[in-house]
Amino acid sequence: MVDPSSPVASIDSLGKSRAACVGDLMLDRFVYGRVERTSPEAPVPVLRTERDVDMLGGVGNVVRNLVSLGARATLLSVIGDDKVGRRLNGMIGREEQIELHLLVERGRISTEKTRFVAGGQQLLRADSETTEAIAPGSAERLLGLAREALPGCDAVVLSDYGKGVLGADLTQRLIETARSGGRPVVVDPQGPDFGRYAGATVLTPNLAELGVAAGARLETDDAIVDACRRLIARHDAGAILVTRSRDGMTLVSADGCVDQLKTEAREVFDVSGAGDTVVATLAAALGQGADLNSAARLANAAAGVAVGKAGTAAVSTADLLRAVRAGDLSASEAKIVPLAAAVDAVAGWRARGQRVGFTNGCFDLLHPGHVSLLRQARRAADRLIVGLNSDGSVRRLKGADRPVHRAAARAQVLASLETVDLVVIFAEDTPVKLIEALRPDCLVKGSDYAMGTVVGADIVRGYGGSVLIAENEPGYSTSSTIRRLRG
Repeated sequence: MVDPSSPVASIDSLGKSRAACVGDLMLDRFVYGRVERTSPEAPVPVLRTERDVDMLGGVGNVVRNLVSLGARATLLSVIGDDKVGRRLNGMIGREEQIELHLLVERGRISTEKTRFVAGGQQLLRADSETTEAIAPGSAERLLGLAREALPGCDAVVLSDYGKGVLGADLTQRLIETARSGGRPVVVDPQGPDFGRYAGATVLTPNLAELGVAAGARLETDDAIVDACRRLIARHDAGAILVTRSRDGMTLVSADGCVDQLKTEAREVFDVSGAGDTVVATLAAALGQGADLNSAARLANAAAGVAVGKAGTAAVSTADLLRAVRAGDLSASEAKIVPLAAAVDAVAGWRARGQRVGFTNGCFDLLHPGHVSLLRQARRAADRLIVGLNSDGSVRRLKGADRPVHRAAARAQVLASLETVDLVVIFAEDTPVKLIEALRPDCLVKGSDYAMGTVVGADIVRGYGGSVLIAENEPGYSTSSTIRRLRG
């Protein structure tokens, strides 16, 4: 259960949640580059593309945020039998914390949104999509899968982007199923008719969506609250949480309570996907027994983090802990993050024009040799991520009597160093998975490695990155230190 009096305990509990997420799945593609001239063919900028990044969008971004918070998710959606659909299936299939149920309809167009970005600003967005309703048979199968998943879930999320998955009948039956099972239902609504979401625990429209549903211009706090109250009464909703960008959020409950939440963003960089972050955090908190006000405050803090990141970013518990300024969390502990959070951090750094370095190792009994390696790696880039072998990985590489210190302790020591920006613990024998996901600009290893034996060097060079062999500090070795202690 969430303890509203303790921010750390509240955030910690989010990782225990599991949510069933149903809705429109899409691929968010970001094409980054530079603009140096105008086209001679038309008065438009010429984008010299440098790289592109694919991210899960729609209900997929809700699930990404749940996973980033440490929670688990069951994802149910419908895609087409096309290249984008296959790409979505492959991206989600790699996530162990996601139970995936993707139905494929022949001839259906999978949704793809491509954003072209230069200098941190979007130049253009191109969409490929359909808004046609899914086949009745697909709707019945989704309902059946949701009913099977419900006993193992703490909350239900309905993410409606108007792309045809959540028809009115299916939506109502999903809400009735969740309510009969005693599960809270969080709905990200779409369109003018909120009647299709009748009975939901909480609706999370943005201000524009609320205005369309209420049929009114909402220019004051009083007008917003009045619109929420009318819609709650009309559609038997438990509450409405209105996201208002730089103006924070407004929470109105069926019992008449109103809570105005000020924005907690320190820098608004990109609002893409912030609503999905709100939905994920809200669902995870409600699923662990949080009251609506406490859950909304956590969601507001998470939204403040999300808009400070580039792209459809996911928010980690470390991000959230920093945002609420929990007194018992040191800045170093906040650097220890899961891979998904590191990928989002890299996207933000790159959008600001920063180079990303990467090195890895066991770092058992940190010594001056390690410190020298990390300093050289940090000098080669603006940011440095360290991949840290898990305890099981160290045992396989070094023997049954290693490591001396557990992974949590080793990570904390590394994170306390000024040269290190993030630490990601990996369970595999090599960091290939991390390198493929992070795509560092510079890969750094010590001079005890020959250039041809550096794991991941071929990957980094393949996309134009560089590999640096750092000079070793002579006379230092964890293994030799252990031998001397035993002798």
